[in-house]
Amino acid sequence: MNISKDLVAASAGPLVLAILAEGDSYGYAIIKRVGELSRGQLRWTDGMLYPVLHRLERLGYVEARWATAETGRRRRYYRITKAGQAHLEAQRQQWQVVDSTLRGLWRERTQAPALG
Repeated sequence: MNISKDLVAASAGPLVLAILAEGDSYGYAIIKRVGELSRGQLRWTDGMLYPVLHRLERLGYVEARWATAETGRRRRYYRITKAGQAHLEAQRQQWQVVDSTLRGLWRERTQAPALG
């Protein structure tokens, strides 16, 4: 399935914040987690993720720090802030309203008798 760029863009911020709510992470691990959560349906790239992370950082929802991984490689780790947690909760509530509305419409559509 090919998911529209608009839908991917709209969901990117909440997805990143939700992943970081699980714990601190770095870019490649976030991309892998999105793939796992979507069962391979969402295939993010560096070019898609890092602008989202930088925007969330500018807004104060995410903080970044450099650290050395067990492999000796330096990585930039991201963590959600208190403001980010509050924003994530607001986003969760908004997405639930959208999801519920669409499910209701689709349920009505499948249950409605055919016209004609």
